[in-house]
Amino acid sequence: MRFRPCIDIHNGKVKQIVGVTIEESTDRAQENFVSENDAAWFARFYAQDNLTDGHIIILNRVSSPEYNPSRDAAVAALKAAPGMFQIGGGITPYNADEFLDAGASKVIVTSYVFQDGCFNERHLNKMTAAVGRDRLVLDLSCRKSGSTYYIVTDHWTRFTNVELTLDTLKELAGSCSEFLIHAVDAEGLRRGPELALVDILAKAPITATYAGGVADFNDLENLRQRGQGRVDVTIGSALDIFGGNMPYREVLQRMQ
Repeated sequence: MRFRPCIDIHNGKVKQIVGVTIEESTDRAQENFVSENDAAWFARFYAQDNLTDGHIIILNRVSSPEYNPSRDAAVAALKAAPGMFQIGGGITPYNADEFLDAGASKVIVTSYVFQDGCFNERHLNKMTAAVGRDRLVLDLSCRKSGSTYYIVTDHWTRFTNVELTLDTLKELAGSCSEFLIHAVDAEGLRRGPELALVDILAKAPITATYAGGVADFNDLENLRQRGQGRVDVTIGSALDIFGGNMPYREVLQRMQ
């Protein structure tokens, strides 16, 4: 299990938010933490510890007036630590090269592949053709309906008809190099991870990174055990560098 750093950018600033509270029409969200340091500062900070394959996520929708400030902050972070970070947020086959040229190691895609509540295989094929399987990460962030996890889009507010199952992971694994999965109903709440979801990810045929709900070191150990050491983890609001109670340095020591 590896620790994957995250840099979430909303309205041009590095933040930790409660994921399901993002408002499409107003760009407002419930904030856990807003940093005085910019995204490039965080990129250099993580790079000093040689933490690769972290995630830079642009949380504003592309049509938002706040998208460009967030995009500029993301690009500055990529350039500050070239080759160290993946990037997601409004990525399509038509703009992916901009981010890869700026220093992204991979691009992360959700909405272009899952549109109008459905899986668009043609779009997935176009995305893979544009950047190559090795540079594509599929974000399969999901929410529960009943006892079933479904992939969600549009700032995690719209349920698709695609269930997050082992069969789904196997089907998609041939088109990308890894998965990023936020447990949306746990994201930003620090009430513990959704271990039933981790059980599914532990069987994925390619690397999967879990995010959502980690609150303390007991949670981290539970993730290690339930993920069978195969599921990587992102920690946001619980880290002390984002106002939480988990010392960043201790996290790194325990993950070695």
